[in-house]
Formats: sequence, structure tokens, C-alpha cells
Amino acid sequence: MARVTVEDAVDAIGNRFDLILVAARRARQIAVGGKDPLVDAEN
Repeated sequence: MARVTVEDAVDAIGNRFDLILVAARRARQIAVGGKDPLVDAEN
């Protein structure tokens, strides 16, 4: 699996605060079960 650094993610999102909000939203989507993970869970 490719390594994604915080700097790479910040470049794509804009700033660290928005990155945290996006990550939290995605984690909630996966935890609730409404969305499927995009990567294999056996890492």
C-alpha cells in the first residue's frame, strides 16, 4: 500500500484542520456502516 504523508494530504485538502474534519467524517461513515472501506481491512 502506498504511504500517504500528512504533507501530501494537506496539499490535497488545504490545511490540517480541514484534513481532520474530512478524516473524522470518513471514520464515522465507516463506523456506522453506511459506507464500505476503500482499502482492505487486513493490513
